[in-house]
Amino acid sequence: MRRRSILLALITATSMSVFAQQDDGIMQLKEFRNPKKREVINIPNVNNYQVLKCDFHMHTVFTDGHVWPNVRVQEAWKEGLDAISFTEHVEYTPHKKDVIPGNLRSYELAKKMAAENNILLIKGTEITRGTPPGHFNALFIQDDKNLIVDNSSSLDEKAIQAAVDQNSFIFWNHPGWKAATIKGSYEWIPFVEKMYAEKKLHGIEVVNGFGFHKKALDWALDRNLTVIGNTDIHNLIAHDYDISRSGIHRTMTLVMARDRSAVSIREALEQGRTVAWSSNYLFGKEEHLRDLFYACVTLSPAYHHTASTKNGNTNYYELTNNSDLYFELELKEGNATKKLTLYPESTQVLTASSGQTALTYEVVSTYIRSDRHLQIKLAL
Repeated sequence: MRRRSILLALITATSMSVFAQQDDGIMQLKEFRNPKKREVINIPNVNNYQVLKCDFHMHTVFTDGHVWPNVRVQEAWKEGLDAISFTEHVEYTPHKKDVIPGNLRSYELAKKMAAENNILLIKGTEITRGTPPGHFNALFIQDDKNLIVDNSSSLDEKAIQAAVDQNSFIFWNHPGWKAATIKGSYEWIPFVEKMYAEKKLHGIEVVNGFGFHKKALDWALDRNLTVIGNTDIHNLIAHDYDISRSGIHRTMTLVMARDRSAVSIREALEQGRTVAWSSNYLFGKEEHLRDLFYACVTLSPAYHHTASTKNGNTNYYELTNNSDLYFELELKEGNATKKLTLYPESTQVLTASSGQTALTYEVVSTYIRSDRHLQIKLAL
């Protein structure tokens, strides 16, 4: 009986092994499958604030976008973002015959996947009025029941008020949009001035997709409004941005938040602790760009010393970029290396004549006004 049991066990094991090795007629061709991995955008903390990567302006098929909401979450996860917002048009729903209308419908469909993938999904909408006054995004809305759908100009103020009544954070979208075709559309218009005076305007989208709206940055700085940068994406991110190349990323807002939460993002937006990041450029208030630079870049003590008959002694240093940001420097004061490019996660050699205590560089890859770059001092 025992021998029969052992024999039966051996036969069963052999059969299972043979079955497992059988060719099911399918050869898996996985060599060209896109690996499932999340990119890490490395930016050090700034003054003990976490730097969160955010995109607060994007669309799905529930207005005039071309993708399903879950795709937006998958894109954000893969690219290393922390927070996103679907800001569907209130007044414009071209796909309403094919999908159920609703400004927060995309949010409801994607919130579970966002939570599972550790993406902060913030409720939002886009108030789409004629230009001027233009379009406005409202973040942290509560519901879409009382939003104004009628896009007649007589209801412009009521449309804004409907978002204000929900205690939302409102920013002016791409103010330079259609500037070439609509006279006066790219000016600080009375409608926006009234919003600002009544504290109904909290920020401006300085960078929209691939466009830097120069006047918008100056308006934000002069009126202490929050600087915002977003994609306003309608297609796939990979369709519009060449993210297959190393170092390429979407336009986004860097938010300096107390922690990684929607509450902290709201507080940081209200306090204006943001920097817009697009391509190799950074845009924002001088103090925030300065703090960001010094958090990312370190200078080593002099490690080598040589004698030169013409210019005296020369000291050698290493200037290190500890982030995935890009900084391009040009010397303004001092006798040292004239130009330096700090690529992400890289180090450059800096030489300076001995006897100097500091060097002044202009970071030409930053904008603290439409016509000004950040200046920094490197203490030697």
